[in-house]
Amino acid sequence: MIKIVQNSSPVTEAALAKASHMLFVLPKAKSLADDLPGVVALRARLARRRMKPDDLAKTPLSGDLEPGGLAAWVMLDEAQTPFERHALIRKALQPLLAEHPKEVVIAVFGGDEMRRLAAEAGVYTVLVNSAALPQRKKKNENRPLQKITLHGYEDEKDFAALRSQAEGNVLARELTILPANELTPGLYRERIRKLARENGWKCDEFDMKKLRKIGAGAFVAVAQGSSEEDAAIVRLRYRHPQAKKTVALVGKGICFDTGGHNLKPARYMHGMHEDMNGSAVSLGLLLAASRAKLPLNIDCWLALAQNHISPEAYKQGDVVTALNGTTIEIVHTDAEGRMVLADTLTLAAREKPDLIVDFATLTGSMATALGARCSGIFANRDRLVEQAVAAGKCSGERVCAFPLDADYEEGLESQIADIKQCTMEGEADHILAARFLMRFIGERPWLHVDLSASNCKGGLGAVASDVNGFGVGWGMALLRGMSLLGTGDNLT
Repeated sequence: MIKIVQNSSPVTEAALAKASHMLFVLPKAKSLADDLPGVVALRARLARRRMKPDDLAKTPLSGDLEPGGLAAWVMLDEAQTPFERHALIRKALQPLLAEHPKEVVIAVFGGDEMRRLAAEAGVYTVLVNSAALPQRKKKNENRPLQKITLHGYEDEKDFAALRSQAEGNVLARELTILPANELTPGLYRERIRKLARENGWKCDEFDMKKLRKIGAGAFVAVAQGSSEEDAAIVRLRYRHPQAKKTVALVGKGICFDTGGHNLKPARYMHGMHEDMNGSAVSLGLLLAASRAKLPLNIDCWLALAQNHISPEAYKQGDVVTALNGTTIEIVHTDAEGRMVLADTLTLAAREKPDLIVDFATLTGSMATALGARCSGIFANRDRLVEQAVAAGKCSGERVCAFPLDADYEEGLESQIADIKQCTMEGEADHILAARFLMRFIGERPWLHVDLSASNCKGGLGAVASDVNGFGVGWGMALLRGMSLLGTGDNLT
């Protein structure tokens, strides 16, 4: 675990002389204070680049200090959004973290609120970007960060909430990055059991035999194409003695997606080991919430399978019966995510949670609509839409709400079944997919997150890696709000 040493007093020239890697976070200003440690070096670098001091609020600057250390300077503005602050801090830290330091020193300046914002953004960004993520290169420089030293601010709880969130984010990224041969549904289940033992979660598994017996035909249709009968729906349970609300987290866990009989071309099959990202985010969020000891009860439902092509695989024109009795006409075998989620949502809804939140890399049309810098959300309650967007703003993981009007579902009308799985045209497929999923939640309050921002080249917000764990920070902001609700408070 990375040690965090805090000092409320300003950084001194003596501390500067000892630091090998140092981040200065300054309040936005048109000039630099003469007593700022290292100010001579900073002014020289600004002059050489023909920059003004307040340009640091847009473009961080790094360079060597006279004692031999590497420093980075950035300015923050209280008017900036959390996303903007996180992105600036991440860019400022990248040259420091690229050298794999043992220690990073963070010095924050300004008024009380500015120093708090700067300290939280700085510590969190270091924590999420200093973890060693899976890679299989022979030359692997695994030199973990050991210490963060903070000058100018003290957190009485030692940044415990930020540490928990960072741990959840890192878990989500670690799982998503693993190659498909190292994270089959069977291997994934082994990892989940280990996590459950370590964190005191109760773990139940609905394997293929059990799913066939209870009639989970939508999930089984997708999973039956794999020669290994290792697919399952896994339920994890976290309980808190003071909880007044129960939340169900549901995650799509397609460990590899070929597209099935509607085979993806190579360009679109590349990277499909990441199609389990929704389950990784759900699991990372469960880890963050339980380590933060949020006063909630949480059920985490993970739909783990692969979408393979084989003689046994489901195909266009099939009609299958989902767990809740809905008959589904199969239109395209590459719309498998909504199929495995259908039965998983049914299981989650039967437990009557106060809120269901599902995460999935579900549709290409959401990526077309938003790109990779924001994820889309749908909800069956107006208040939930407001809460979800607010959670995105305060967490720095931005979401955009989309319509869920009933007339969209006309495109899913089937002549031979209760509903079509999708359309061949693909128009507004992100909305149609959400309307499809609504068939399986009963009347429960529900949020659906289509994770178009799960992989953003060059990083996003606080996170420098392409795979960024989007959803864990947003989810923690949402769950904190839920934990404050009383027993009689509802989400209508």
